[in-house]
Amino acid sequence: MPARRVTATIALAALASLLAVNAARADGPAISTPGTPTVVVNEPHQLTLSWAPSAWVEPGVEQPINYEVQVPLGPNTYRFLGSTTDTTITLTDLAPGTTYRIAIAARALGGYSDTSPATTVRTASGRATVSYLNLDWSPTNNQIQHLLKVTNTGTGPLDLSTVQVRYHLRFEGGNTSLVPNCDWAALGCDRVRQTVQFFVPPGGPPVLSTPAPPYPPPGTPVPGWVELTFTDGTLAPGQSTGPIQLRHHRHSWSTIDERDDPSWLAATGQWTENDRITLDVDGVREFGDTIS
Repeated sequence: MPARRVTATIALAALASLLAVNAARADGPAISTPGTPTVVVNEPHQLTLSWAPSAWVEPGVEQPINYEVQVPLGPNTYRFLGSTTDTTITLTDLAPGTTYRIAIAARALGGYSDTSPATTVRTASGRATVSYLNLDWSPTNNQIQHLLKVTNTGTGPLDLSTVQVRYHLRFEGGNTSLVPNCDWAALGCDRVRQTVQFFVPPGGPPVLSTPAPPYPPPGTPVPGWVELTFTDGTLAPGQSTGPIQLRHHRHSWSTIDERDDPSWLAATGQWTENDRITLDVDGVREFGDTIS
């Protein structure tokens, strides 16, 4: 057969294969849905997952399949955690003591899959956790009121001077005024320090809330936090700071809507490990993730 005819035959075969993939895609994804991820190893700062593989719906034009590990956040919105061509992966960038919903999606040249059902997993605790008790049954009054306590969940002593606890919130209307108060603490309010910080759009470094710069524009919701640190103290393994009663309000005592604050949980009258409050030890995340 002449070379030109051979080339034309190969091209027609490739075109037919692509048309088959496109036909499969028109009826649905060209790649089957991967299996629900299962947890193989769960340790602080390390989570290993495994899942059943995907396959091409229409054989003959298979390309290597890549798996994306995702945290679904909403319709067509997710947080990307990693990718692999294998059916197992070890993630090392997750926060300890935090609940994640993790799903798998398959991608390849010329095809994709539906996203797998999500697995909910709470990562193993790190060196410390934060417990939370909301004291305010009305999230739209003029104060934020809750109890916090830090517990040493590690195997050695915890130096409280190395601990940073951040309660994440949003300043609605661009009003970054907030006065933090410690009403009472088992270890003494004199050993507790609080700093209010917020982020200047479009995502610059946090700055002290007083004096405020000429940003953000009026009406813009601004992310920020109240950071809790300690002057001194050491917790033995299993020991906690005991309750720390906190109360925050605006300088003007105007209304605060807490419902969009990442760290806010509706009042239940019960203590809970609130993994939307973050805790770092020596700059290393040991608890909590606001976008998990």
